[in-house]
Parts: sequence; structure tokens; C-alpha cells
Amino acid sequence: MTTGNEHLHESLAQATGCRLKVKTKGLAALGGRVADERLERIQDSAHFRGTRFKNPIATPMAAPGAGVAWEYIAGGQERFPREAFPIATRQSIDPIAGSGEALRVTWLGHSTALLEIDGHFVLTDPVFGARTSPVSWAGPKRFHPVPIQPEQLPALDAIVISHDHYDHLDFPTITRLAHRDTKWVTALGVGAHLEAWGVPPRNIVELDWWQETDVRGLNITATPCRHFQGRGPGAATATFWASWAMRGPKHSVWFSGDTGPWDDAFTEIGERFGGFDLSLIEIGAWHPSWGFIHLGPENALNVHRLVKAKTLMPVHWGTFNLALHAWDQPICHLMQLAESADVQLLSPMMGETVHRESGVAEYWRGRRG
Repeated sequence: MTTGNEHLHESLAQATGCRLKVKTKGLAALGGRVADERLERIQDSAHFRGTRFKNPIATPMAAPGAGVAWEYIAGGQERFPREAFPIATRQSIDPIAGSGEALRVTWLGHSTALLEIDGHFVLTDPVFGARTSPVSWAGPKRFHPVPIQPEQLPALDAIVISHDHYDHLDFPTITRLAHRDTKWVTALGVGAHLEAWGVPPRNIVELDWWQETDVRGLNITATPCRHFQGRGPGAATATFWASWAMRGPKHSVWFSGDTGPWDDAFTEIGERFGGFDLSLIEIGAWHPSWGFIHLGPENALNVHRLVKAKTLMPVHWGTFNLALHAWDQPICHLMQLAESADVQLLSPMMGETVHRESGVAEYWRGRRG
């Protein structure tokens, strides 16, 4: 099968000598074709070489080995919650009185978050589907119900898509949001998928690193990160990836998307923007073999410091089994690290709307005990 953690399956394939295949011909979930004016613009990017985008520094996809395959098959980690953890199920998420005075965030699972920045609503990497897969009958399955349905979300100023992996760009979710009159801001090439799934081209903004757009007074800038693209055989390969700086008149947020360590780039982000009120940084679906393309808790803390953010909110964990660690290991380890590093951590329950000073939910603290 092909999922958002292609590096895991590629490692297993190389280690075991097997190929994990799924028929993908004709699947709408594979997305659109990058062509014509979109392709011409992509070819002008300094980061596009030959037929695809490449990171400016060497970025191995994985360090495969038999140990990885054995750990995946026989590891004793608790990769799925034994009991359903509490979720703040919502019927709506409404603006607060005096909108524009506060920075709030609602974590909706994995890398999906609803941000309120100076009165603007921004949704990141919306994934409300049951699986991170091109098919409905296979692939990593969601641990828990979604806290809110896409149709129940408030009017959105922008939807930000970091890259086109299945656990960040979800075909069923996009089709449920495509009719909204909102701006879809994403990396170069990814708009081909959105357009194929019904998003009007006039609402799609595709950016190269350091390019920016203004959405009703909210500045959104594509910033560097270290990752890769791909939705499997037959899908477009000329798509880019990015992290994102979002700045309103009073508050600012940086969203890492998926990335590996890259100190120079993240230092530059912090210096260019002078820091952020809140960082949303991926901590899960991590393994030492994938250390060039994902962060894990320790590297996430370092990136948080480099971009000069005040509060760190971890994302990309607690929703799908995409790695070899226990499902709650990323947050438990991060809490330990944050205490000794004196870092202000924000980790609410899914569906809970909080301010950046709200701290860590008691449920997550209890996991560590």
C-alpha cells in the first residue's frame, strides 16, 4: 500500500526483499497532473531539478535495514491506544467576543489545527478521513473520531497545505471543503491536486520558499523545510513542500509541516521574522532511520528555539500509527525534555480551543505518570 509514511514501507520492502503494492490506476485520490502554466512556473524554481524538487542539502529518505522490518512486525510498542481517550467533540467553533485580540488554537488531530490569528481563521493540513491512504479499505486507520466535522467549521480565511502526503493532503476531506469561498495556500505544484478535486483555481495560491501572500490582512509566507513529495505510482511528482509563517497585525504562528533537521534554514526563519508567538512542530511518526525527513521530540525542541518561538505546540502525533514507537511516546518524551529545557509547552486535548498560555492537558500529563 502507499500511505503518508512511504519511507516506512520502502524500508520494509528493501529489508525484506518484498514490494508492497496496491492497484492505483484511475484512483482520484492520486490527485491531478502538473502541466502547462503550473509546470512552467515550477521549472523556474531554483529548487526544481530535472523532473522533481530537491532539498538544497543531501536528504536520504531512509536508512533501511532488517532491524526496522523486524521491529515493525514484532515490536512490543503500544502503537494503538488501549482505551479511547477523551475528545472535546464540537458542534461548532465560533469567534470570540473582541475578535482580533487573542491567539487561539484548536487541535483537531495529527497536523490538523484551526488557528485564530487576530480574527483570521486558518486551517492547517486538514485530514478528517478515516485512513491516510489512497483507498478506503487499507492503510493506517484513525485512532479516534474526529472532534468536529468539516462542514461544522467556521468560515475560513485560509487553508494551508504543507505538502501532498496522504496524512497531510486528504482527498475525502478536500472534496468536503472544496466548495468554500476560502484561499487555499500551498507549495508549488500541490494546487494540481486541489484543482482536480474541485477547488476553484481562483482560490488556489501556490508558493515557492520565501514567497508570500496576503489573505484579508493576514500574511502567509512559505518557508523552507527538509522533506519530500509523493502520493505513489501514477501521482504527480512535481510538487514541493514547505513550512509556513503566518503573521497578523498582533500575533504570529509558524507551522513546520513535515521536516528533518536543518539548522541554517530554521535560524534564517527566526532571524527574518524576529520570532513567533506560537510554533506548531511535528514530533511523531519518527524513527532514527528517518532522521533526515522527520524531527522527533529532541529535534523539535531545537527547531522551536531556532525559529525563536515563545510557545511550542506539538503536532503530527496521536492520531495514526505511522511509525514504530508507542502512540503516546512523542508527547511523553517531549514533556520530559521541555521541563528540563524550560520551554513553554502547549498540548490541549483534541477539539479543545485554547490560548497559547494554556499549558499541557492533564490527560497527557497523566500518560507520563
